[in-house]
Amino acid sequence: YIKNFSGYVRSILPKHITIDSVDVWTQDESRVGQQGSLTRIWAPRGTRPRKVRQQQFISAHIYGASCASTGDSFGLIFPETNTKSMQIYLDRLSAHIALGRHAAVVIDNAGWHTSKELLVPDNITLIPLPPYSPELNPMEQVWEWLKQNHLSNLTFNNYEDIVDRLSIAWNDFSNNVNLVKSMCCRQWIDNLSM
Repeated sequence: YIKNFSGYVRSILPKHITIDSVDVWTQDESRVGQQGSLTRIWAPRGTRPRKVRQQQFISAHIYGASCASTGDSFGLIFPETNTKSMQIYLDRLSAHIALGRHAAVVIDNAGWHTSKELLVPDNITLIPLPPYSPELNPMEQVWEWLKQNHLSNLTFNNYEDIVDRLSIAWNDFSNNVNLVKSMCCRQWIDNLSM
């Protein structure tokens, strides 16, 4: 897959799209909620600080996509993951994409990504990853960074609190173009234009 990514993308793109107008975006979703993540923290040697882990079940889901070549990113938060949320996300991502550009969006094989009910906008082509290969999607690293730097070892009061803190975390990531580029860059993606 990685060796033939360029040819694979070119075979999926609509014939009227020229490769020099294509930007490769990687997309994924992540759940953030009251049963959140714990991570290591700094503490004086010999101590073992306690952290609270919530037992409630309120959560939100962030849909995010990033383009390593431009450093652009786009995220939306939803209460659930399903085809309807994915459709809204794709429509808004389509409006976000620069005029005259075409987005080849690398996705995993979640049911809401491959649903026949999805109406993919004309300026987007979905590029599915091979099954069971989340390590190929740079967005997995983005979720890890968000959780380690903003969303771990926290308690959330309610859904709105989750959305507020998740928005702050996403904006911190997406406003740092160099961070987006460095975290989402992969040689096999960069080879598309070759």
